[in-house]
Amino acid sequence: MLLLSEDQTRHALPFPGLIDALEEIFRSGCVMPTRHHHDMEMSGEPDATMLLMPAWVPGEYAGVKVVNVMPGNSARGLPAVAAQYLLSSAKTGEMLALIDGGELTARRTAAASALAAKYLAREDASHLLIVGTGRLAPNLVAAHMAVRPIKQVTIWGRSKEKAAELARHVGATFPVSVTVAGHLEDVLGKADIISAATLSNEPLIKGTLVKPGAHVDLVGAFKPSMRESDDDLVQRADLFVDTRDGCLVEGGDVVQPLKAGVITPEDIKADLYDLCRGTHPGRQSDDAVTFFKSVGAALEDLAGAMLAYETARK
Repeated sequence: MLLLSEDQTRHALPFPGLIDALEEIFRSGCVMPTRHHHDMEMSGEPDATMLLMPAWVPGEYAGVKVVNVMPGNSARGLPAVAAQYLLSSAKTGEMLALIDGGELTARRTAAASALAAKYLAREDASHLLIVGTGRLAPNLVAAHMAVRPIKQVTIWGRSKEKAAELARHVGATFPVSVTVAGHLEDVLGKADIISAATLSNEPLIKGTLVKPGAHVDLVGAFKPSMRESDDDLVQRADLFVDTRDGCLVEGGDVVQPLKAGVITPEDIKADLYDLCRGTHPGRQSDDAVTFFKSVGAALEDLAGAMLAYETARK
């Protein structure tokens, strides 16, 4: 059985190939049972979450990811997400690979955002605003650069020190101009793509400040109680999600306005299945504001694990 470390998983999942792999599995589909989502009580800090995410392509590959999301780890200087992915043969049951789940999650999540941006962001989008300074942030920069001509990156985070550190890393890694925003409200109206990856419980992205033609990518806020966007944005934008089944029950950016009657399920124009299968064209005008909410799906992990395994074998 192959054992892929964090570095090996990263090298086995280049973003152009990973984005293509996600597009293919959303187009062809797989078996994806409802994931198990369990809250784990923590003493003196926010509750943690355990996720179990199975999926399989009959006769080919099967896999399951086990994820622990620990919000309190930020105070310990540790990543908020710990995970492993077990890939097996769906024909023989043989265990094929144990893949670093944290790196797989970070890269497939960013790749899903880039896949959506391929259909939803303006083709000339060159200014990317990253909201949040966690593990996903540099992956979101790299993934969006794989599908759009990003030349300028602005970073905002609650911690100025972490934002400055991330800016130094991005500037040293990618051929882009990088700045740190002091106040989020000052830069929301300047970005072509706004990508938010936080654990916020309060809206950060205000719809009245987003410029016409912008694409808003909401990656964090994976629980119904969390939220990164306000009602103004939800009402103003064309709404898209990674999967309807997931976002209608898990993502607070969709669940909360649904419960409040601000939107209805019919207001969601398409998910990644629709976009990748060509049943919805995606962006329909240069001035439209597009909204993409993702909560993650097991088929994304399976596609990444299959690619990592096949790449590593070569």
